Amino acid sequence: MPLADQPLRIDACNCNAVRKASRQITRFYDAHLEPTGLRITQFLILAALAEVGSAAINPLAERLDVERTAMGKMVGLLERDGVIRLRPSPTDGRSRLIELTEKGRRLHAEASPLWREAQRQFEQLNGARNVTELRQGLRQMVVGPS
Repeated sequence: MPLADQPLRIDACNCNAVRKASRQITRFYDAHLEPTGLRITQFLILAALAEVGSAAINPLAERLDVERTAMGKMVGLLERDGVIRLRPSPTDGRSRLIELTEKGRRLHAEASPLWREAQRQFEQLNGARNVTELRQGLRQMVVGPS
């Protein structure tokens, strides 16, 4: 049977497998963070800001590999909730920097042990070596011209 006439076999689709795993892992982390009201995407923004102090939206979106518009929406919600604040950049008047508020620092501190527990359980369920190899393998994936 010519290749074009063969069934698609979506279970063999790499994108489907990665998306399915991603949704399952996201639900796992969201469940751990649920007592704080944060989702993993929001926690990662807080964690990134806790690391660097402040960041402009575009570099933060690039660091977390989030679409610029989606990052803007998440930042807007976190700002509305008083977790982050935006302030003008001292070096570029056209740019605004995002930083944690005191409430944001407290929320990050409250959520961090829950995230660490999710990390621990994920490693326990899947094996520390497998998890390390998974992260390394995903970083090495090529999806277009380099």
